[in-house]
Amino acid sequence: MDKRIGAQLYTVRDYMKTIEDFEQTCCRIHDIGYQVVQISGTNLKADEMKTVLDRYRLEVVTTHRGFEGFLDNLDEIIAYNQTLGCKLCGIGSMPWEIRANPQAVNQFMKDADRISKELKQAGMLFGYHHHSFEFAKLDGVRVMDRLIHETDPEAFFFIVDTYWLQVGGVNPADFISELGKRAMAIHFKDLRINPEKDFAQEMAEVGEGNLDWDTIISACRKAETKWALVEQDTCPGDPFESLKISYDYLMKKGFR
Repeated sequence: MDKRIGAQLYTVRDYMKTIEDFEQTCCRIHDIGYQVVQISGTNLKADEMKTVLDRYRLEVVTTHRGFEGFLDNLDEIIAYNQTLGCKLCGIGSMPWEIRANPQAVNQFMKDADRISKELKQAGMLFGYHHHSFEFAKLDGVRVMDRLIHETDPEAFFFIVDTYWLQVGGVNPADFISELGKRAMAIHFKDLRINPEKDFAQEMAEVGEGNLDWDTIISACRKAETKWALVEQDTCPGDPFESLKISYDYLMKKGFR
């Protein structure tokens, strides 16, 4: 497992609207100490971003793009990722509008499995990022179980999210252990219960919530996960400060 903890730039998506904003963001990410990133939540061009990323010595290990792009223009998806220098081509999830439609989910399974094999032939990898809805049962079977068992284990990989596993009623460490090497990348995201908001569950900086990080990190290492990336979709204040809190915590856990 790469000991360089990464930053999922979706956390700071509001600071990546222009290439000038992106440069300032990369500077701040670099200054925190991050060396690895995931590109998500921006429509900027890959070649423009690559120039900036290289300037701040930030390596892209995966991306998120919409699934419609994989269906309609896979060559562009491949070129985008190749320009950024990464092989793991990720999607944020199956399209939300189909998630409760068994027939549409069936079609997604077929399309995603086919696309993953095409990417493999091109020397790339397909990565599926989940939320919690994949742990619902359709026709008596969890959608996640179908994603695991009805796709090619040598071509279809997962970008696992610790927060959404917990929300879905699944032990993160156990799930990562089950997936093994197919857990190619992990989003490190904590979950806390906020007594000031009717004890609602909310996303938190790593180490500031209730997840058992020692067990999760151990499972990642045993599974031979390649990358761990800090993500926090919503932050209580400055998202860069949230990224720093998570980074500082994980430095104490053996990352760098």
